[in-house]
Amino acid sequence: MSRRAPQTTPLDPGTLRARLDRARQAAARAETDALLIAPGSDLSYFLGEAGGSFERLTALVLPAGDGAPALVVPKLEAPGYAHVPADELGIEIVTWVDGEDPYRMVAARLGRPGRVAVSDNTAALHVLAFRDALGDAEQTLAGPVVRELRMRKDPAEIAALRAAGEAIDRVHARMGEWLRPGRTEAEVGADITAAIVEEGHTHADFVIVGSGPNGASPHHDVSARVIEPGDVVVIDIGGPIASGYNSDSTRTYSVGEPRDADVTDTYAVLQRAQQAAVQAVRPGATAEQIDAAAREIITDAGFGEYFIHRTGHGIGLDVHEEPYIVGGNTLPLEAGMAFSVEPGIYQPGRWGARIEDIVVVTDTGVDPLNNRPHDLVVLGS
Repeated sequence: MSRRAPQTTPLDPGTLRARLDRARQAAARAETDALLIAPGSDLSYFLGEAGGSFERLTALVLPAGDGAPALVVPKLEAPGYAHVPADELGIEIVTWVDGEDPYRMVAARLGRPGRVAVSDNTAALHVLAFRDALGDAEQTLAGPVVRELRMRKDPAEIAALRAAGEAIDRVHARMGEWLRPGRTEAEVGADITAAIVEEGHTHADFVIVGSGPNGASPHHDVSARVIEPGDVVVIDIGGPIASGYNSDSTRTYSVGEPRDADVTDTYAVLQRAQQAAVQAVRPGATAEQIDAAAREIITDAGFGEYFIHRTGHGIGLDVHEEPYIVGGNTLPLEAGMAFSVEPGIYQPGRWGARIEDIVVVTDTGVDPLNNRPHDLVVLGS
């Protein structure tokens, strides 16, 4: 049986009720008759409980407008939702047992909808079963509706992201305890994983220790490579705290003085690029303008071909969510949007570097949630 997703810290019913109301209104504006929300971060956003995705259907049914919502859940899974304030939220808990057809139960509640929107992460086995049960109803993704709500963080969400940022900063501050010559990336990664929990996370979602040439692979994990004196090492780490909100921060280290003569000058370019992108964040600026602020500096310095990913991604209940800070995204930034700013320079076969902070758009500019130094950190060899 699949592992249940981590339960988040319960939210006050007023906050959840407001989110549900906004979602139903947004669905109506999108000419969508209902949202079908599967377990995962969307469900956590609306109920304060992520639940778990299994072969048995669990779905929050949100009719557009004033229709009454319902949580359709297998009876054996219902105890996992006992803390959800269903009565205060006006949600009917509808349970079912093996042998019953939950998809027909959902269809019966909705009547004859013309269009329904399902969570982006809904398993295909449920999507196809809904297709059969709902007849001629058009199925679309709920993402375009839900992300408009989730992109703009409220004060409680920003406070949770700030706490996550402070927790991961404390881990980076301890890097000198573990990162030294003679140890493998995997050994360093194991220590970092433990520290992520020690410093306030429920678990480590990812730990990247990219030493030497491995640092030139942006999504390297850990390996058996032994860290050598003079290595440049990319450390990208993060995970959720008890609220369910995530950290994600990258710093680049050198184990002793860098072995390669070009590290200092190249890293200075990266540092200027990351600073320029952060300083460009303000309401009304577009996502692609933030990407361009970093990319132009790196390209002008001759490293454009070595910056091989977008400048950032949104963060919240998911590590990667809207908005995406990338060329072609003309979305204007608004207060409350939270995302990473993480340009990198990656030279295959040699070394790589990345600097990453989570930032929040304010009414007048930007509020960085990570506050560790951005210099290349040289650890004693």
